[in-house]
Amino acid sequence: MSDTTEQRPEFLRADIRTPEMEMAEVGADVAAAADLDLEAINPPNPHLFKEDRWHDHFARLRAEDPVHLNELETAGRYWSLTKYDDVRAVDGDWQTFSSARGITLGPRRSPEADEQMRRITSFIAMDPPEHTEQRKTVRGVSAPSNLRNLEPLIRERTVDVLESLPDGETFDWVDTVSIELTTLMLATLFDFPLEDRRKLTRWSDIVFAVPEPGGVVETQEQKIQEFMECVSYFEGLWEDRRANPGNDLVSMLVHGEATKDMPTAAHLGNLLLLIIGGNDTTRNTMSGSVYGLNEFPDEYDKLIADPGLVSNMVSEIIRWQTPLAYMRRTATRDTEIRDQQILKGDQILMWYLSANRDEDMFDNADLIDIERHNADRQLAFGYGIHFCMGSRLAELQLRVLWEEVLDRFERIEVQAEPERTFSSFVHGYTALPVTVTRR
Repeated sequence: MSDTTEQRPEFLRADIRTPEMEMAEVGADVAAAADLDLEAINPPNPHLFKEDRWHDHFARLRAEDPVHLNELETAGRYWSLTKYDDVRAVDGDWQTFSSARGITLGPRRSPEADEQMRRITSFIAMDPPEHTEQRKTVRGVSAPSNLRNLEPLIRERTVDVLESLPDGETFDWVDTVSIELTTLMLATLFDFPLEDRRKLTRWSDIVFAVPEPGGVVETQEQKIQEFMECVSYFEGLWEDRRANPGNDLVSMLVHGEATKDMPTAAHLGNLLLLIIGGNDTTRNTMSGSVYGLNEFPDEYDKLIADPGLVSNMVSEIIRWQTPLAYMRRTATRDTEIRDQQILKGDQILMWYLSANRDEDMFDNADLIDIERHNADRQLAFGYGIHFCMGSRLAELQLRVLWEEVLDRFERIEVQAEPERTFSSFVHGYTALPVTVTRR
C-alpha cells in the first residue's frame, strides 16, 4: 500500500477527527447519570469506560429512554439501544440495519469516501452476499474438528504459562497470562513467527486506541506510522503464502475463492478483524474472569468447591464482562424502534454491554452468578449473520484456563484495582496486579 495520505483508510489519516476523539475531548469530568438531563447522557465517552463509570448511565437509559438519540459534529445522528430485545432484533435484521458503512461510531463521510472504505473493509462490515462469501473462506478455523485438534496445544501452553507464575509475588495478569495465551493462539492461527507475536497484540491495541498523552498512542500520526508497519509486515506474509500455502488464516484469505483477488488493504481489514476478535475479546474476558470472581468471592468459592461449574461460569463471565461494548449498524430506510423515528442513514449503536445487564432478561444482572440458568443467552458474541465466528474457540480457551487454574492454585487474588482500556468500544483491562497461591 502506498504511504500517501489520500490513499490511506480514514482511520489511518491524521486529518480525520473521529467521534471518539471528539467525545474524549469532552474530558473526564462527566457527571453521574442521576445529575444529568436525560438528553445529555451520551454513552460513547471513553472516559466513562476507563473510569468504570458507565453502569449508571446505561441503567438510566434502559429505564427511561432505551432508544436514545445523540448527535455529534463529527458523526451526525446516532441512537443508543440499551435493552436486550431491541439489540437482538436490530442485530438480526441486516436488511434494515446494515453493517456496510462501519461497525463503530463513525465520522460523516462523502459517497466517495464511503466507496473507498467499502473497497478495503473487512467482512464484518459487509452485508450478504459479500459477507457470506468472505466469512466462508475462514470459517474452518472454528469447525469442531479443528477445535478438537487445537485443544491439546491450548492446554499445553496454558500449563506452561501457569507453571511459570511466581508464587506469592505480585505480577500483572493481563500481560503475563491473558496477552501471552491469546497472542500465542493468534500466532498459531496465522502461522505467524512466534518471536514477533507481540506485534499482533500491539496492532490490535492501536486499532481502536484514542490518542491521549501517556496512552496506547499519543498522537494520530503515531497510530498511522505503526499501522503502516503492520501493512508492510503482512504484505511480506501475503507473498510468502501465495507461494507456500498452509492451513492458516493468511493462506485461507490469500487463496480463498472470494478473497484471493482482493488488494492488500482489504486483506488487512479482514486480518485486523481476526486479530481483534482473537485477541481483545478473549484476553479481556480472561482478565475479567479473575477480576470478577474476586469481586464476587462467594462465587469463586462455589467454583473451587465444584469445578464442574466451569463451563457455565465461562458463559456468565462473558455476559458480565462483554469485551466489545457495542457494534454499530446504519439504517437503510426510515423505520421505527419503540415508536422512535429512525431516519435512513442514522447510525445505531447496539450496546451489548447494556443488553447483557438488562434486568428484564437477567435477574440481578450486575452480579456474577456462575449458576445462572440463562447465561448462554448473552449477546457478547452478537446475534444473526455476524455472530462471532470465533466464539467456540474463545470459550474453549477460557474453559481450559480455568480448569488448569483450579487444578493448581488455591486462589488468584487481585491486589489493586485494574487499569482499564481508554475506549468505548473495547471493554477491557490494560493491567491487573494479582498474586497466586499454589496448592
